Amino acid sequence: MALLDVKDLRTSFYTRDGVVRAVDGVSFSLDKGETLGIVGESGSGKSVTCYSLMRLIPEPPGRIDGGTAIFDGQDLLRMSEKELRKIRGRRISMIFQDPMTSLNPYLRISTQLIEALRLHYDVDKKTAVNKAIAALEEVGIPEAAKRVHNYPHEFSGGMRQRVMIAMALITEPDLLIADEPTTALDVTVQAQIMDIIKRRQEELGTAVILITHDLGVVAGTCDKVNVMYGGRMMESGTADQVFYNARHPYTRSLQKTIPSLQTKGEELYTIPGLPPDVSKPIQGCAFYPRCPYPKTGKPEGDRPDLVDMGDGHCFADCRFCDSSAPIESVLSKVDSPDEVIDAGAAQ
Repeated sequence: MALLDVKDLRTSFYTRDGVVRAVDGVSFSLDKGETLGIVGESGSGKSVTCYSLMRLIPEPPGRIDGGTAIFDGQDLLRMSEKELRKIRGRRISMIFQDPMTSLNPYLRISTQLIEALRLHYDVDKKTAVNKAIAALEEVGIPEAAKRVHNYPHEFSGGMRQRVMIAMALITEPDLLIADEPTTALDVTVQAQIMDIIKRRQEELGTAVILITHDLGVVAGTCDKVNVMYGGRMMESGTADQVFYNARHPYTRSLQKTIPSLQTKGEELYTIPGLPPDVSKPIQGCAFYPRCPYPKTGKPEGDRPDLVDMGDGHCFADCRFCDSSAPIESVLSKVDSPDEVIDAGAAQ
């Protein structure tokens, strides 16, 4: 049985301008020790999906309209707040995207780090502080024993990001949700942080959901990949399936945007147009207005469902464009999968 099994998750925001369907029927599963990468442009519903699992959607205006999220036999979406507090922060931890606003500016780092430990485990304050120091050292904070009692404003943005990572890992969770965990970090530290997370997986069997725009990180670290657009999954499968046999035009377009794979001196490829307005009804494929493939008709009817190719590789098959037509792929510019991973990670 999967550690986490999400089916038909739907989350909306009810505003004065209409109902924003931020997550519209998302399904996926994750086994113990696996890494799932969720990629897509800003506004595609990646973070809202994970906030919904943690039940951190502000209500109102947000509301989880339907679906199930079975974690180790329990539905996270049907739990009482009291039951959820026993899991959130202990068995499921989250690295939030913005370290500048995720830490309480009025509390010392030590207080914030040991809060989850003392809440979920029977440890005294001295033991908890020592574990907090070890957690800071693990993520590369220099002089951790001295700095553990500092306030957030005494740390740089990158250091605060490392504190957030230490806070999420300190309880040794079964599931780690990492929302852009390396955004504020330089390339060297990014690699160190990903190594720490990978080591935790090997030692403890931690499952990871990685939300990122960095396709190189996804290619190099993830077992499964979900590509989101307009609140829905456009394509899903193993990393090899999605990167080396991409079927949806949106997935292929994302691959072409990797700067390191562009011809030197030429204009960088960008996907034309803007993401869809999910507060309005969408006819057919949401990517149709921006799709580079030849059009075979005007979109109509419901949005296409995911089609399984028979090996677990699924994509939303749009019948209004000819996705079999030749198109220059970013993968054709390199000779081997390793070069793709290296080139993506170098951006």
